[in-house]
Amino acid sequence: MSEKMVVVCNGEEGKSIMPALIFATSGIALDYEVHFFFCPAGAKWSLKGELEKLGTPKGLPNPVGLFDTLISMGKKVTLCKLALENKGIDPKDMRDERIVIEKLPPFLMDADGATMTYVF
Repeated sequence: MSEKMVVVCNGEEGKSIMPALIFATSGIALDYEVHFFFCPAGAKWSLKGELEKLGTPKGLPNPVGLFDTLISMGKKVTLCKLALENKGIDPKDMRDERIVIEKLPPFLMDADGATMTYVF
């Protein structure tokens, strides 16, 4: 059984999403079971067009490519349901239909037993 890893994005600046995506995709490369959670503060990164605004930061991988890897190979990518009202998000604006929208308790139950947790 592979290691279980949780990565949380809790910030709306590039300095929050870039390390979160890099850690998550690095965990995937190491064959970890990666669970990714967008808190309301980091919710904008789950929306269409937001990662594209970052471009490709100098010396870093492309954030859209990282997200595509995460969504296709990660165990679970979740947006906190509280972000819908708190940030005025319409689910149809999500950048990918595979992002799960739910409250924190179900995410925590799925992530139970994680040996690594990273919050950005």
